[in-house]
Amino acid sequence: MSYKAPQFDQHLGQFLEQAERWLKQNANRVLPLVLGIGLVVWLGTGVYVVEPGHKGVVRTFGKETARTEPGLNYRYPWPFQQVDVVSVEQIRRIEVGFRAGQRVNEEAMMLTGDENIVEAQMVVQYRVADPSKFLFRLRDPENTLRSATEVALRSVVGGMTIDQVMIEERARVQEDTRAFVQRLMEDYQSGLAVTEVKLQAADPPDQVRDAFHDVVRAREDREKLINQARGYQADILPKARGEAQKILREAEGYKEQRVLLAQGEAARFLSVLAEYQKAKTVTRDRLHLETLEKTLPDIDKIVMGGDLGQRLLPLLPVGTTAPEWLRPPATAGSPSTR
Repeated sequence: MSYKAPQFDQHLGQFLEQAERWLKQNANRVLPLVLGIGLVVWLGTGVYVVEPGHKGVVRTFGKETARTEPGLNYRYPWPFQQVDVVSVEQIRRIEVGFRAGQRVNEEAMMLTGDENIVEAQMVVQYRVADPSKFLFRLRDPENTLRSATEVALRSVVGGMTIDQVMIEERARVQEDTRAFVQRLMEDYQSGLAVTEVKLQAADPPDQVRDAFHDVVRAREDREKLINQARGYQADILPKARGEAQKILREAEGYKEQRVLLAQGEAARFLSVLAEYQKAKTVTRDRLHLETLEKTLPDIDKIVMGGDLGQRLLPLLPVGTTAPEWLRPPATAGSPSTR
């Protein structure tokens, strides 16, 4: 193919010579056209789009002059104006005390209020609330937020015991840290809003971790037994209260019964008293006879003293068989021996 190179170079040279002559002849017409096309392209670079959930910050010669909402927008082309588009709905996150699952000791190790060492790891979720402050107030907002979170977490942990941090008040550690970090970021005018703080881990150092976990398990067993006892208490107390109420109701019913009986007896006694006051002798005899009628039917023997028993004549009830002790002794000629 080397034999074609001179021919190609000859045609290229002829084309360039013709183009140069044409440009010299039509320079007055071509130059404005080229400049016009370049101007249109340059002005077209000012068109930009802001996506949903984003905001644009327009800078004129480096100074913020406007904000733009989502949609199609226009700015003066470079170098007059520039636009920074920032997402205000994206939830971002940073890790404190670890990176990609690997512990960072200088961030994680901290001292509790009862002078114990604890290893704390935390995840902070945040979003951009003010794009202007986010872009221009801080050189590195993410590292600033990480440092502020570490400061806040150390402050909160330093005011609690190790049991509170690890077991009892983890939710309080998260909420207090979030509030502390948010105050710091507002003081820094960072334009960031902390949405959530999660305490990923809170453990003692590796050297004592197993012993501490044994203590934690013992406390869990204690709580389990306490809950079981409370459950038994909650089951047995209602039954005891029910039995007590049953006994009280029965006692009240018995009381009402005895009161009514006593009131009836009292009323009967008063009525008898009234009759006795009207006719003492008759009433006394009637009471005596009524008492005998109630008492004598249940008596089968009568004991008498002195000679009274010898002067009494035994009477055999007619139509009935007399008791053995009232029968006369049998003789040879009596009908009973026949």
